[in-house]
Amino acid sequence: MARAGLTTERVTLAGAELADEVGFERLTMSQVAKRLGVKDASLYVHVRNLEDLRGRIALLAADEKTILIAEATAGRAGKDALVAYANAWRDYAHRHPGRYTATQVPTEIAPELLADAPGPRRAVELTYGMLRGYGLAEPDLTDAVRLLRSTFHGFVALEATGGFAHRRPAQDSWLRALDALHILLEHWPASDSDEEGDRA
Repeated sequence: MARAGLTTERVTLAGAELADEVGFERLTMSQVAKRLGVKDASLYVHVRNLEDLRGRIALLAADEKTILIAEATAGRAGKDALVAYANAWRDYAHRHPGRYTATQVPTEIAPELLADAPGPRRAVELTYGMLRGYGLAEPDLTDAVRLLRSTFHGFVALEATGGFAHRRPAQDSWLRALDALHILLEHWPASDSDEEGDRA
């Protein structure tokens, strides 16, 4: 029988908090049960298994991260929007390392949960909307999204593992990287198909 007051949301939040503490990939159901003061079996009334819990944590994190980015970029455009977006991304990764990892690794999420989750869908809308402000259209939009994700994730992943050993502060390099991304986005190179179209 489920413990009074125990809900799927409480189990998910407890899992998210533990993921930040011990690492998303090291999270276990026993740890969550201990955090909540229940037996392992009590959790299975609210989540099917560890993979289900991991998927729910990923969706929770996606929602949280997207809300922060939306608030940071509201009313901004161009470089201001890019910098605000990037800083919100990086801040979330620093504050919630386990949850952040959940948004970046392949996780099996039940289709019915994904269909009702606004976070991932809203994240795509925000990112593509910001990049359209640079005058980009497909397929360049998708290429630019992949570039930003690779840059932001690569930077915070290296920070998390102490990968920047040079004495220059990582913050200075971060700001210069954002300057460079802005210039690149303003002067996005024409694709081969674009050049062929110009010659036609």
